[in-house]
Order: sequence, then C-alpha cells, then structure tokens
Amino acid sequence: MKNLQTPETDWRETAEDARLYLRPLFPAHDGASLSGDNELMIAAGGALTRIRLARPEIEQWATESSDARRTRITSLLAAIDCPRQPLFGLALDQPRIMGIINVTPDSFSDGGQYFDPAIAIQAGQDMAQAGADIIDVGGVSTRPGASEPSAAEELARVLPVIEALASAGLTVSIDTRRAAVMAAALAAGAKIINDISALSADPESLTIAAACDAPIVLMHMLGTPETMQQAPVYDHVALDVFDYLESRIAACREAGIAEDRLIVDPGIGFGKTVAHNLQILRDTALLHGLGCPLLIGLSRKHFIARLSAGEAAALRVPGSIAGALFAVAQGAQILRVHDVGETSQALKIWQAISHENSDGL
Repeated sequence: MKNLQTPETDWRETAEDARLYLRPLFPAHDGASLSGDNELMIAAGGALTRIRLARPEIEQWATESSDARRTRITSLLAAIDCPRQPLFGLALDQPRIMGIINVTPDSFSDGGQYFDPAIAIQAGQDMAQAGADIIDVGGVSTRPGASEPSAAEELARVLPVIEALASAGLTVSIDTRRAAVMAAALAAGAKIINDISALSADPESLTIAAACDAPIVLMHMLGTPETMQQAPVYDHVALDVFDYLESRIAACREAGIAEDRLIVDPGIGFGKTVAHNLQILRDTALLHGLGCPLLIGLSRKHFIARLSAGEAAALRVPGSIAGALFAVAQGAQILRVHDVGETSQALKIWQAISHENSDGL
C-alpha cells in the first residue's frame, strides 16, 4: 500500500478506470470532516493508494477531471456532507445506543440468557432504563456455524417480546432475514428492520421494506452464518464492504425505498478475520461516503478475545467499549451493544472530555 505524498508522484494522473473513495479525517457525527481534509483512496490494478488532501485540492481535481470522475468525487463529498435524518424522531446529532436482546437458546454472547420471553422483556426494559435508545430483538443466532430455526419458531420467540416492549413505548427493531418475520414484527410494533443480509436473503424482503416506512439496517456479511468464517478473503476489505453496501443501497433505491430510511453496518465479525475487522474499523469513516447513518456492532465479538487473553464473551466488555469509543470518534451514529449501562457511561465521559462547552465547565 503506497502513500503518494512525494512531489515527484502525480496522483492527478490516476487511470480513468480506477475506483475512487474518500475517507474524511476527524469526522463529525454527521460524517463531515471537521478539518476539511480527506484521505483519497485509489484502487487500480490490484493496488491501493492513499493520499491525504485538503478539500479544495479534491474539489479542484474533480473540476478538472472527466465527467465520470467529477460525478464520483462530487457525489462522495455530497454524501459525506448531507445531514443524517432522525429515526422516528430520534435525532442523530449524538451517538445512539441499540441494546441487543437475543431470544435464542444458543447466542454466542449470552448463551440463551434471554430465551424466556419474560426475562427478555425485563431485560429490554432494563436496557432502556440504562440508556438504550433502541432495543434490537432477534430470534435467530448468527454466531459462526449457526443454523436457522423455522419461521414459525422465530416468530414465536420474538413477537411476545416485541409486543410487550413496543406497548411500553420503547423503540424496537427486529433482527431478521425473513420477510414474513419483518412484516409480523412491524405489525407487532417494531419500528426498525435490522437485516444482516441487507435485504438479500429473502426475495420478498425488498417488497416488504418498500411497503413500510421503517428505517432499515443494511449489513455486510460474506456468505451466511453457516459459512462466513470459512477462510474469508477480500481484495481490499474496507473497499469491498463499501462496494457491497453501495450496491445494496442501489437495490433499495430501485425497489422504491428512500435512501433516508437506510442505515449501513459493515458487519464486524461476519465473514472477517481479526485483520479484516481491524482494517474496517481503521477505515470506519470511509463509510460516510455512502450518505447513510452508520451503525457499528462489535460488542463482545470474538476478535476482542483474540487480541486479548481469550476471554469468554461476557468478559469482553472493556474491549467492546474501547472499540465503541473508537467508532464514535470516527463518526458512527449508532452502537449496537450488549452492555448498555457500561457503554452509556463511557459515552457520557467521552462526550464530556471531547466537547469544550460541556456543562459544568
């Protein structure tokens, strides 16, 4: 990987068929670069080149370039700049927390702790009290190697929990790949669809999504939970994830789903090695070029233990918080987490330190 910063190298002569990306440096929560500087990423001939440029340099280059290149650069800048719209009245001018409720007997993170609907309902209420803005309810384990229950079983797991939490006034999302489950969950009071297949696993998902007004989380996953960790390979992982999500946004647009309803998630741990996860996180701000709110879900993931001392999932809270704060510093708007109270406290301290005009100063 080269870094073109020497006077003798003219990055302006990039091949016309090169793929271009922008990663805002020091991004704000709306994705915009506070410094005005961006990293221009150029993928050509299997090589990836990075160069830090001030915004006027990028804009001038776009002005002097071909129509296709000018369109690409201006569209990336516009996507980075555009304000992220509220989700059901929930403003994204500060990081938001999505609490995880797995109504499954075999989740990697909690080992079936919330399989009893009554326990799951109480846990969702506790998470909201602890600072969760959204409660994400799922009835299918997506741990590596997991297999799916029937649609009837998935519905039986999630609907009582969704109905109870929605009736209590909480904002609930449904974590599913099945269109029928999406429709039933929305009817039961869910407000958000969270699909790890980015509406690609079920041929009816796009239709269901287009017929409702719910925000939709599009996640990147290589393969399926059954196969995703079988030697995953990428050309340039962060760019490949960007390209996939860009294609799914286009599919949603074609299906009649407004882009301001879409949220993107790079899918940490879903078909990625430790090295892949780390590179995606380093390049988190790249995804602001998609023009959508950005969700990061790395809570208790196995790569944390691989980088530490092999801790069990419940003991990965410090690593989860470290990753969450890094993601927020890169402009992520939503954090999907298991440990809501701990993450909420960490965010409050991070925000107090980061903002000069904090109360009490």
